[in-house]
Amino acid sequence: MDQGSIELARSLYQRGVVAFENGKYREAVESLERANSLVARNTRFGGEVQIWLATAYEAAGRNQDAVDLCEQLKRHPDIDTSTQAKRLQYIWKAPKLNRPKEWLTEIPDMGAVSSNNDKTKFVTNVSSNTASKAPEKEYVDLNQVNTKDNRFIWVALIGVAITLSYLVWLNFNA
Repeated sequence: MDQGSIELARSLYQRGVVAFENGKYREAVESLERANSLVARNTRFGGEVQIWLATAYEAAGRNQDAVDLCEQLKRHPDIDTSTQAKRLQYIWKAPKLNRPKEWLTEIPDMGAVSSNNDKTKFVTNVSSNTASKAPEKEYVDLNQVNTKDNRFIWVALIGVAITLSYLVWLNFNA
């Protein structure tokens, strides 16, 4: 294997890792597959490329490809690679648990937002005069405040009064 193909493999490997870390899993798979075709698979670097490739397969939704690659890597000559492959395969073959929908948080697709940048503008109007002024106080009309739900305050005050009375009584009787 010549030096040029090794450097190309390292470059593709780095590109695949960066794509994976940025959530571009298909791009990561493409780069890592190309890097994998250029390296000697039984070397430490070859095992590292294949572990990343298996992880990219899993992230891209290609679970069976990831499990199959880990099955091959369990017999890899590098002990770290084979151990990691066993652990990953164990996790990926584990049964999926059903989670209630209320446990999950949906993350909105922000792709539509980036195409709308020219329509969204935030305007701030700060002048040197407003920075030196004190903030204005906001007054609340007390006639509009709901006082019907304030029974808790009375219950709490009565509870505190009873507790204090009991403590005073204990102090005099001790």
